[in-house]
Formats: sequence, C-alpha cells, structure tokens
Amino acid sequence: MPEFTYTDLLPLGADGTSYRKLTGDGLTRHASFRNFLEIEPQLLTQLTAAAMGDIAHLLRPGHLRQLRSILDDPEASPNDRYVARDLLKNACIAAGRVLPMCQDTGTAIVMGKRGQQVLTDGRDEEHISRGIYDAYTTLNLRYSQLAPLTMWDERNTGSNLPAQVEIYATGGDEYKFLFMAKGGGSANKSFLYQETKAVLNPARMMTFLEEKIRSLGTAACPPYHLAIVVGGTSAEFALKTAKYASAKYLDGLPAAGSAAGGGFRDRELEEQVLGITRRIGIGAQFGGKYFCHDVRVIRLPRHGASCPVAIAVSCSADRQALGKITADGVFLERLETDPAKYLPDPAGLEDEGEVVAIDLNQPMDAIRAELTKYPVRTRVSLTGPLVVARDIAHAKIAERLDAGEPMPAYLRDHPVYYAGPAKTPEGYASGSFGPTTAGRMDSYVDRFQAAGGSLVMLAKGNRSAAVTAACKKYGGFYLGSIGGAAARLAQDCITRVCVLEYEELGMEAVWQIEVRDFPAFIVVDDKGNDFFTDPSGPVLSIGPHP
Repeated sequence: MPEFTYTDLLPLGADGTSYRKLTGDGLTRHASFRNFLEIEPQLLTQLTAAAMGDIAHLLRPGHLRQLRSILDDPEASPNDRYVARDLLKNACIAAGRVLPMCQDTGTAIVMGKRGQQVLTDGRDEEHISRGIYDAYTTLNLRYSQLAPLTMWDERNTGSNLPAQVEIYATGGDEYKFLFMAKGGGSANKSFLYQETKAVLNPARMMTFLEEKIRSLGTAACPPYHLAIVVGGTSAEFALKTAKYASAKYLDGLPAAGSAAGGGFRDRELEEQVLGITRRIGIGAQFGGKYFCHDVRVIRLPRHGASCPVAIAVSCSADRQALGKITADGVFLERLETDPAKYLPDPAGLEDEGEVVAIDLNQPMDAIRAELTKYPVRTRVSLTGPLVVARDIAHAKIAERLDAGEPMPAYLRDHPVYYAGPAKTPEGYASGSFGPTTAGRMDSYVDRFQAAGGSLVMLAKGNRSAAVTAACKKYGGFYLGSIGGAAARLAQDCITRVCVLEYEELGMEAVWQIEVRDFPAFIVVDDKGNDFFTDPSGPVLSIGPHP
C-alpha cells in the first residue's frame, strides 16, 4: 500500500502577474496567535467593479503582441492581416473606455480563493455581485441575462445579474481572484466528449483533435486561445479546467506528471495542435493561418472507466484579469491602456487588396445582382440601410408566418444583420454593435427566404448546409462580418440607429441602422458555394467572375 501523499489537482506555481494598486484602505490586521486580515465588504465591491470595467475595455499586453505578430508574419494571409489590423484598431477605440470592445459584454464570472486567515462578513458573493451590478449599470455595457419566469417564459433582468461567483477555501492570509466576462459566442464553443482509453495514443488523439478543432468554426471570433483538457475526476471538472486554461490561469502548471496525480501541461502536444490550427486554412475568420494564437493542453488524472476530453476557447474579446487583496492593499492585474503602440506606423495601416463597394440603397434584386458577380472570400464594403434582428425577433416573425401573415417588408427590402447592441453612449450614434453568431438563425433561413425575406444576411461564423442549399434555391447570400470589432464598427461604420419593432425586447428588438463602409466577406453565395466547405483553398483575387 502506498504512503499517503497529497497534491493539488492543479498546482499553479508562482504568480508572476503585474498588478496595479487600487487602494490600501478598508483593511485591518488582527494579531493574535496567528495574523488575520479583515476585509471591509466595500473592497470586494470596489475590486469587482474595477475589474469588470477594465476587462470590458482593455486587453492583456500579451494578447496584443500576438495580434501584432500576425501583421509582421509574411506567411499570414491578407485576410489574416486585415482581421488582426481591425482588431487592433478596435482595441484602441475600446481603450478610450466609452465603447466596450464587444457588444456582448458577457456573463460575469468570478472565481475567488480566500485564505483561512482572511475575515469577511460571510456575504462575499453578494458584495461581488454588487460590484458587477455597479459596472454594468453605470458603463455602456449590455444586459444579456434572462431570468426564467416559467419553463418557457423569460425576462431580461436589466442588470446583467445573476453572475457566476465561486469561492474556494485555501491557506494563507490573501484573497485571490480570477475575473472573467464570457460572451455567448465563446461560451457556446465549450465542448465535452466522453471518450475512452482508445483515444490515448498519439495517432488517434491527433485525428480526434483535428476533427473537433475544424468543427469549432469562426462563430466565437478567432484568432482563439484554444484549451484542451484530457482526463478529469469528473466531466464538470474537465470543462471548468478548460475554461481556466483558456484564460491562461493555468500556465504555471508543471510540464510533467507524477504518480501523485496532479495535472500538468503537455507543451509538446500544444505545439503539435497549434500546427493543426495553422494548416487547416480557416485562419483569422476568413482564410489563412491564424485560427488560433496559441494552445494549452492540460492532462488530468481520470477514473479508469472514463476519459473526458474538454475543449474551450477564449475569443478576440479576451476578457479576464487577476485580482488580489493582501495586507498591502487591493490589487488588479495591469492591462494595456495604450494598445496603439502595437499598431504599425500609419503607412502600414493601409488595407491590402481590393474591396468591392456595395450600395444598399438599391432594391434587393439589384443588391443581389451585384453580389452574384463575385466569388466567396471576396471582401465587400457596405453602405446604406440594414435591418437588425436576432433570436427572439426571428421567433416572433416565424409565429406571424404560422398565423398566415406575410413576411415583414423590412426583411424583404433590406439585408438583415444578426446583432444586438450595447448601450449607446451620449453623443454617439450607436453603442458597440458587432455581429452575433449566425448559426442560431439557421433553422429560419429556408422558410424566410421562401417568403421573400432574409435574402442577404450578415453575421459572424459558419452556417449549416441547409443555409447553403436555401441560398442556392432562392438566390440568397450570407456575408460574414469580422467578429470581435464591435467598438470600431460603432465608431466608424454605424451612422444611425432606430427601433423598428418590438422595442420592449431591448437589445433583441428589430432595429434599422445606417452603415458606411461596413466591412464584410462573401461567405455563402447564390450558386451553392460556401467558403467554410473548403477554407484551405486559394485566396481568390477580387474581381467579377469571368
């Protein structure tokens, strides 16, 4: 029988984070047979509010350096560089702390580890939630949380609460935190696969991972930080570990395992998986090399009858920060306040390649007649009116069709943009207003196009084969917009916003917006072509079909 030994499942190692100090007030030291640190409740609220404000507008320096490296890489495709440049411009706008970097300002997630010598009033989750409330209600962020009134009926809470708050006990006299904001796009790309021992060999694992990586698509706004967890004491622990790994929270794990069973990072496999992401051709949303910035692979212990494999991503809105409260004060991770330093000189900011201008102030038939001249992958610039509708609005319109009513004229006459805005700052035409995931509307496309609507759609991510078939049947198009650049779209491309219908739905209402030089790519055309069915094909030059 082996001797008793204990090891953490996730031994993190030393913390090398650069912090900024928020305050030193509100802390009391109690010296007795051991030292205790008493924390006033408002400090939990203050730290949380500051963290949620920072991560909505600022990014880590390492993430920005990775975006810049795409611009400097001669092997990057023109579309890779175009997306990276747009995301850096977006970061510069968001750093002004008026427009958040993404319109989906996410579910607030806070994980805390409270040392046994830290004293609070025991209502930590409440005080942390108050900080989340303060940030979301005072900043230009979006309320996305729906309260279930019945099994079928929901209502927006109007505050972005409730949040996910988890507090753990640990040793010492410090209180440490991980703050995250997880939007629907990246959260929906968390997957659990219940595998067996058969997957634990190099050839089978690489085949398995390539299949799953290809299936991720671009709806969560690449380039991604990809996390893969193999093993786990339970399915839910594997998934939670993948989420933490995607936030780089587990970067300090050891590089090798031991008989005690602690988790470790497999850096060799990380490089091999990164190679897969480089060669599959999806790239930074519209073809190329940079589907992922980096990969984390974590190996965990497992029950002999189970082998969970979890996959998660952190998207272009890479929103997380560490925080801590110690005897020296309240501290928050130092994020980059001057992202402009990562942009090239102005001469290097010119767009590469040609772009096709599309005038949306034309009848729908004329817009489609122009789009049909060009192949998938073509970059277009849209100017004119768009109608905005997403999940709930589509469901309501489907109910009207069920009742024998006609398709609303606004969906017949204008392209439809799947999106939902953040709050509009004073003096701005729009709040952050980037695209949402197109796939959630796939089930409506054939029916809507048959009724004369949704013949030109604009959103992010890949679509199902049913959408490609409907576009071929009815002469429709799907245009992909850059996910993750919502602040830039609001500042530079959206000139007017007004509600058309269902104002009571808040951000889920039907809107009409005017856009100027709105960037997009032809992803699905009226001939049955879909960029995502052959993303590794050649990048086509801009120009009409012969």
